[in-house]
Amino acid sequence: MTRRDAIPRGDGKADPNALSRYVAAIGRGASKGRSLSVEEAREAMRLILDDAAAPEAVGAFLMVLRFRGETPEELAGFAMALRDSLPPWEGPSPAIDWPSYAAGRTRGLPWFLLSARLVARAGLPVLLHGWNAWQSPVASVRDALGGLDIPAAGSLGEAQRLLEKRGIAYLPLETFSPRALDLLKLRSVFGLRSILNTVVRMVNPGGAGCIVQGVFHPGYRPLQQEAAVHLGLENLAIIKGGGGEFERHPGKDVTVYGLRAGEAFTRSFAALASGHRRLADAPADPAELGRLWRGESTDRFAHDIVLGTAALALEAHGSAAPDQGLPMAEALWETRLKRDG
Repeated sequence: MTRRDAIPRGDGKADPNALSRYVAAIGRGASKGRSLSVEEAREAMRLILDDAAAPEAVGAFLMVLRFRGETPEELAGFAMALRDSLPPWEGPSPAIDWPSYAAGRTRGLPWFLLSARLVARAGLPVLLHGWNAWQSPVASVRDALGGLDIPAAGSLGEAQRLLEKRGIAYLPLETFSPRALDLLKLRSVFGLRSILNTVVRMVNPGGAGCIVQGVFHPGYRPLQQEAAVHLGLENLAIIKGGGGEFERHPGKDVTVYGLRAGEAFTRSFAALASGHRRLADAPADPAELGRLWRGESTDRFAHDIVLGTAALALEAHGSAAPDQGLPMAEALWETRLKRDG
């Protein structure tokens, strides 16, 4: 994803007409309205991030997009502008970008955190980032970090240092883009999600060459896949995951919409286990995450979630060939405690 070195910043004075031409373009109805180009969407988002547009205009713009449905070009342009607004990432990029922005109202424990930790054990630095508006009543993503030895970063710079030292870090949205968080929180005003809910999954703050994404609504998989092509991403995996996270349900078939070396593909995988069990039916105690990692729990369903999710991430990155992610994840799991020691 490219970044502009010098972008004019807003002076804090909102111009009620700043977004008018973009609102007019997308809001003229089915016969006259049109979608925005990548550059138009990039400029519109820049105006919003710079507080250069009146709040009423921002609300109108986001809700018209929500009603009409965003396009891959608009998603890409918004993501570019958000990335443009961030401080530069200094040093090596993470191997895998792992966004976590799901609502979490219908899921159980965040087992995917163990998957990310396992992938990091393969020598692939993983940058988790996110914000979750509604957390599971069981355990929030952030509440689980400390017990899993996944450090939270207070800035992009600290995230980079943690990745170099620990191989994994979690970067809260409010630490790298408070303005994006403000826009996400408009959901409580609108009563609806906006394009920002998808854009933050695609911002890739560390410039990783591989992104793994989970969605709740299956229709977003091809949309985000095509947007990633516009962003110039090399490797990608998108699944309909548990609660909208990148987390594989082992009792269900899963379809991956992805990119490999920039080329789009779609591939289906059979379920890893027979029978059916809801994610929310797994143990509810957050300490169970650590117990599974340390081998103190023998919950096979949770074990399959962790390894199945890690396998998809390893294959997405290209560290494991297709169909070889699971054997690699199993080998990493068998040696995880030796590596901890």
